[in-house]
Amino acid sequence: MTLELPPTNLTALFLLLIGKRKRFKVVGQSMLPLLQQGEEILINPDAYCKLQPQINDVVLINHPHNTQLTIVKRITEVAIDGSYFLAGDNPEASTDSRHWGTVDPEKIIGKVTNRFV
Repeated sequence: MTLELPPTNLTALFLLLIGKRKRFKVVGQSMLPLLQQGEEILINPDAYCKLQPQINDVVLINHPHNTQLTIVKRITEVAIDGSYFLAGDNPEASTDSRHWGTVDPEKIIGKVTNRFV
């Protein structure tokens, strides 16, 4: 399990500036201790164009029941049908696949790559 995300480096900053990374603010405590409320992260929206998501990847997804909401979760299982079981690192504060089941690949917006610092 990834307990750290690398901070923004020059490469990540350059990729953000040219539109290859997107910046998001963490809301909630479901990913503690990895991500704090209010912390900003970078995601790679093209991470899964050629590769499939892997177990332990931290991803930004469109919430399965609220299309207005994006959330950060960790992939903990890959189902036989190709959908993903997602969980927060802080289970007591996380609503995740334990509540709404697996998530289809098209719900994944991108892979979390860096902390924005």
